Amino acid sequence: MFDKILIANRGEIACRVMKTARAMGIRTVAVYSDADKSALHVAMADEAVRIGPAPANQSYIVIDNVMAAIRDTGAQAVHPGYGFLSENPKFAEALEAAGVAFIGPPKGAIEAMGDKITSKKIAQEAGVSTVPGYMGLIEDAEEAVKISAEIGYPVMIKASAGGGGKGMRIAWTDDEAREGFQSSKNEAASSFGDDRIFIEKFVTQPRHIEIQVLADAHGNCIYLGERECSIQRRNQKVIEEAPSPFLDAETRKKMGEQACALAKAVGYTSAGTVEFIVDGDKNFYFLEMNTRLQVEHPVTELITGIDLVEQMIRVANGEALTITQDDVKLNGWAIESRLYAEDPYRNFLPSIGRLTRYRPPAELDIEAAVVRNDTGVFEGGEISMYYDPMIAKLCTWGPTRGDAIEGMRNALDGFEVEGIGHNLPFLSAVMDHPKFVSGDITTAFIAEEYPDGFGGVTLDEAALRRIAAAAAAMNRVAEIRRARISGTLDNHERKVGDAWNVAVQGVDFDMTVAADRDGATVRFADGKEHRVTGDWTPGDQLARMDVDGAPLVLKVGKISGGFRIRTRGADLRVHVRTPRQAELARQMPEKEPPDTSKMLLCPMPGLVVKLHVAEGAEVQEGQALVTVEAMKMENILRAEKKARVSKINAGEGDSLAVDDVIMEFE
Repeated sequence: MFDKILIANRGEIACRVMKTARAMGIRTVAVYSDADKSALHVAMADEAVRIGPAPANQSYIVIDNVMAAIRDTGAQAVHPGYGFLSENPKFAEALEAAGVAFIGPPKGAIEAMGDKITSKKIAQEAGVSTVPGYMGLIEDAEEAVKISAEIGYPVMIKASAGGGGKGMRIAWTDDEAREGFQSSKNEAASSFGDDRIFIEKFVTQPRHIEIQVLADAHGNCIYLGERECSIQRRNQKVIEEAPSPFLDAETRKKMGEQACALAKAVGYTSAGTVEFIVDGDKNFYFLEMNTRLQVEHPVTELITGIDLVEQMIRVANGEALTITQDDVKLNGWAIESRLYAEDPYRNFLPSIGRLTRYRPPAELDIEAAVVRNDTGVFEGGEISMYYDPMIAKLCTWGPTRGDAIEGMRNALDGFEVEGIGHNLPFLSAVMDHPKFVSGDITTAFIAEEYPDGFGGVTLDEAALRRIAAAAAAMNRVAEIRRARISGTLDNHERKVGDAWNVAVQGVDFDMTVAADRDGATVRFADGKEHRVTGDWTPGDQLARMDVDGAPLVLKVGKISGGFRIRTRGADLRVHVRTPRQAELARQMPEKEPPDTSKMLLCPMPGLVVKLHVAEGAEVQEGQALVTVEAMKMENILRAEKKARVSKINAGEGDSLAVDDVIMEFE
C-alpha cells in the first residue's frame, strides 16, 4: 500500500480524501494557491506545498506545478478529487511517465469518456441507449442554429469537455441557440481549455439518474445502485438522493448492467459514474460518463456502507475488488444538500466574503440516523471568487425516505452560516415542498416551481403559531433578565407582564405567557394553549425549542422590539410587544425602499466581460446589456423594459461589488 498520496485539489473534496487516507494509515500532501494558504485542507494534511497564485489556471490546473509538488514530497500516488485535473488525460500521462500512481481510471478511458462526442459513439457501440443529437464539430453559431433546427427544439448545447454545468445551455429558439452556442464556447474555453461544442435533443420532463460503478484492473466491474440528481439549477446539481424514488428493481438492473458494459468497453478502472436521462416511462438515455469521484458520492456510501475513496486507492494499488455484485445491498435512504455561497434572494448569484459564523449541525452515526457534513471551510475563513461556490455537502440517512427528509430538515435548521449569502433557506424550502416529498420531480423542478426566483417561504398559520409561542416564551426570558439588571441599577424591581402581542408574517397574535420552572404555557386569544420548553438564553443564536412535544429549531437574531427568526426556509421579523406597544406600532407608516428602477445594479461580485450596449442606445425588453463573470460562470444581464442608456459606469475588465451601478437609464 502507498505510504504517501498527494491530493491535487482543494476544499471539501481534499478534506474528504484525507479522512479516508488517514484511516488507512496513509500520509497526505496538500497543494494550495495563494488564496488557500490558510484553508482547511492545508491544515489537515501532513504536508502542504504552494503551487501558484489564486487563479486556478495559474495553480491548481497547471500540471507542471503539481508534478513539482509530487517530486518535492515523494508522493507515490495522486488523488485528483473532482474538477481541476481529475479528468485531464495529460495529467494522467504525466503521472504515468513519472512512475506515480493515478487514483483514477487509465488515460485511455479518460480520453474516451471525457469527450462527450466520442463517449456517445462508444456508448452506442456498447449497446447503451443514447439521446438523438449531432456529434460532429460545430464551427460557428449559424451552423449551431441550423443543426438545432434539424434536431428539433428544444436542444441542449454542451461543451464536449464540459462538466459541472459549465458550458451548457438549453435553447428553444434560433436566437437562443445562437447566443447559447457562443456563451457555451466561451465558458468551455475558460474552464476547460477546450471550446468544442455539440448539440443533442433535450428530453422534456426528464429525471437525472446516475449509476455508480466500481471496476478494477482484473476484469471485475460492479454497480452500486443509483443516485437521483434531478434537483438542479443551471444544470448544476443542488440536492441528490440514493436510491431514486422513481426506479424499480428491473430498471435499476438494466441501467447498472449497461453502465458496467460501457466501463468494460473502455477498460475502465476505479470509481466512475454513468449518467442517464430518464423519462416518465422509465426510458433511459446515456448522458455522459464522469471518470472521477462524483460530488454526490456520499449518498451512495451511506446506503451501501462502501467507502468509495478507499476502493479507489486499493484499485490504484493494483488490488482486486473484494466486493461482488451480490454483495451490494441498498440499505435505507440518503439525501445530500449542497450548501452554496449563492444568494437565493438574488436569483442564486454568487456571494463571496468572510464566514463570520459557521456552525454545522453535529455529525451523527447511530443505528436509526446519520448526519454527515463534508466541508472544506471554517469559521473566519474566506469564500473566494476564484473557485466553485460550494461550502459544504450536508448528508442525512434514515431507514426510509421520509426519515432521511425529516433528518435533513432538522439538520438544515441547525446549520448556522453568517457573513455571506447562502442557499440554506432554499434547501429547507425544497425539503418541505409537496412535489419533492412525494418524489414527483424532474430536472425542471426549480424552473417550474420557482419561475420568478426564490422569494422565501410563506409559512401556514399552524407553523406561525408555534413560532409565535416560542418567541413569546423567549422574549419573557429576555425581559426577566433585563428587569433584573435594571432592578440592580436603580434599586427597584421592574415587573414583567404576562400579556403580549406577537406580530409575524403580517399576522398578529394576542396571548398571555405563564412561566414556571420547566417552561411556559402560552395561551392565545382564541383559548388555544401551547406548551413551550427549551434552554435558550439571550444571546444564543440557535434556539432548540420544544412546542407541544415537537422540536422546533430556530436561528435567532436580535432586532428592535423582537427577533429575526429563520426556520424551514422562512426569514421572519418577529415583533414581540406589549398590547399598548402593538397598538401604537399599527399607526406607524412603512418606510418606502429607494427607487432603483432606472439603474442596472450588479447582482453579484464579478468581472465585466463584455458591454453589449453603448451610452445613448435604445434597448428593448430582454436585450443583453452586459456579461458579468463570477465563480467561473458567465451571467448575461438583460433589460427589464424598453429604455435609453443615459450613462455607463463600468468598463470591460472592471471588477464590481454587489449593487454597484453598472449603467443608468432615462
